[in-house]
Amino acid sequence: NGQSAFAGLLRACGDVDGLERVRFTSPHPKDFTDDVIAAMAETPNVMPSLHMPLQSGADPVLKAMRRSYRQERFLGIIEKVRAAIPDAAITTDIIVGFPGETEEDFEQTLHVVREARFAGAFTFQYSKRPGTPAATMDGQIPKEVVQERYERLVALQEEISWEENKKQLGRTLEVLVAEGEGRKDGATRRLSGR
Repeated sequence: NGQSAFAGLLRACGDVDGLERVRFTSPHPKDFTDDVIAAMAETPNVMPSLHMPLQSGADPVLKAMRRSYRQERFLGIIEKVRAAIPDAAITTDIIVGFPGETEEDFEQTLHVVREARFAGAFTFQYSKRPGTPAATMDGQIPKEVVQERYERLVALQEEISWEENKKQLGRTLEVLVAEGEGRKDGATRRLSGR
């Protein structure tokens, strides 16, 4: 029908009796096409959640990481998702302090975080791993600089997450509750919900 195989699969999930929720994670931006966004928006049991790993908001850093997408493409996908699925909960992964990352590069990452308004982010400080190309790259960032940038990123994302969470006040939502998903759930007898 002129759609990608993945969009077709998502739509087919809508026809499966008893299949109440469909979630998928970490699509590569090159595979996240308009038909996939439309399939997500038009298939009731496909959850309005998406995990899109950003890694960095700076094109030079993305190139050094050997990522095939750039900031403009990434934000374009987010904009299309928001237009089709206004309540979409979008999460991401971000690495701070990749070799060669300048303060300007880091500011570009903060810019993308502000624009995308992620519901949450898995944030990481770059650390050398022996045997990886990045471990021998020039421009290794001092630990104290990485830590300071990381703290600024986390503070910004926590502020955005809080603002986004407050939008749920007064709403009634169906929540899928799971036992034992979090690291501390067993010890605290906490339940997690999506």
